Amino acid sequence: MDIKRVAIDAVNETIVMNVIHMDYKGQVAKRINEKMPLAQVKGFRKGAVPKDLVEKQYGKAIKQEEIKKVVDLALERYIQSERLNLLGTPLPKVNEDFNWDAEELTFEYEIGLVPNFEIDLEAKNNIVKYIVTADDKLIDGQVERIQKQFGKANPVEKITSDADVTGTFVNAENGIENKTTFSLSVFKDKKTADLFVGKEVGDVVTVNTKGLFEDDHQLMDYLKVPHDNVHDLAVDVAFTIEAINVSEPAELNQELFDKLFGEGKVASLEDLKAKIKEDAEAQFAQQADQKLLLDVQDFLIENTKFDLPAEFLKKWLQTVGEKKLSAEEAEVEYARSEKGLRFQLIEGKALAQSNIQITFEDLKAFTSNAIRQQMAQFGQTNPTTEEVEGIVARVLSNQDEVKRLSEQVVAAKLLDVFKEKANPTTKEVTYEEFIAASYGE
Repeated sequence: MDIKRVAIDAVNETIVMNVIHMDYKGQVAKRINEKMPLAQVKGFRKGAVPKDLVEKQYGKAIKQEEIKKVVDLALERYIQSERLNLLGTPLPKVNEDFNWDAEELTFEYEIGLVPNFEIDLEAKNNIVKYIVTADDKLIDGQVERIQKQFGKANPVEKITSDADVTGTFVNAENGIENKTTFSLSVFKDKKTADLFVGKEVGDVVTVNTKGLFEDDHQLMDYLKVPHDNVHDLAVDVAFTIEAINVSEPAELNQELFDKLFGEGKVASLEDLKAKIKEDAEAQFAQQADQKLLLDVQDFLIENTKFDLPAEFLKKWLQTVGEKKLSAEEAEVEYARSEKGLRFQLIEGKALAQSNIQITFEDLKAFTSNAIRQQMAQFGQTNPTTEEVEGIVARVLSNQDEVKRLSEQVVAAKLLDVFKEKANPTTKEVTYEEFIAASYGE
């Protein structure tokens, strides 16, 4: 058998395989002999059919099966021996006039290659690493929420200006149906708040989403409107009142502090505010890191130029998956996934350039830390090592979880590299300013 590669361009090639009779005739003859005792042809006893009749009835199918086996194995070994770094899998070229009886059979496969490129992690950029601080407004608001959450809710018949209202916002046409609780101070306009005053359980109040809140993003919280829609949405929503309560704020005392944070860890209002600030800024740091990672990804994708075997990949997309795609559907799918593919290749190059390797110990440590954070959110601030290790073992026995967590470990290590080499500009902002920067508003 003769195998060669024909280059089309830097990322597209064709593998050409010439198969001769000697490559498959021995296996075909073996299969024919194995078939003879089982062959059934009218007019002959089973096992007594002449060989030429067996070959006539079964030979063509056996020949094609054996040739396919020979070609598939040779193709696999050739790709391995040539150390080809492929995107997708080889696609056989279709020849409607293919002659299986020819002395020499030619098979051609299109392949798409991973492009060669370099990345410059230290290239000049305008990336910003945000340091997000919890200001007094945010901290005081959180103190009020704590007092309200742990205070006593007293049901009342009619809505007053200081009441908390529970109910459901609905606009079926726009897919809005969300149960929520709010105080009247959440609305931007006092006229809107006044629509609720005096209403009772079962009453319906209709408001318009345009300018409903001081910040349009609050539509995401109270109505579950997707971010892409918050600025343009101007529709009426019907709110059905389901409960009305006036809260008696909880007293900020040692009993409440111990309940929230554990015995003796917080002893005063000042300690409480310091703890709120610490916890909030730790959470903000995670969000800021995520934004930094996304910003670096966008920068590298935009500034790392290389060609992809686009037409090959579009054809390949039509062949994979349970549902075969049309050419038009594959075009859409490629456009949707191209950016992710480009960063996947860039990420691999960055890992190699920085000699980053992920060990099982890395994965265990990352998982353990994530579990401790989750347990702390539910009030378990001091789990034992045995408890955590038991949960880690169960989590890492699930291959899907291992894959998901491994991706997070890679992202965390890459983030450390990007912080060091991309040298982003550091900027201190409030959380409100960070949200505005994150959404480009």
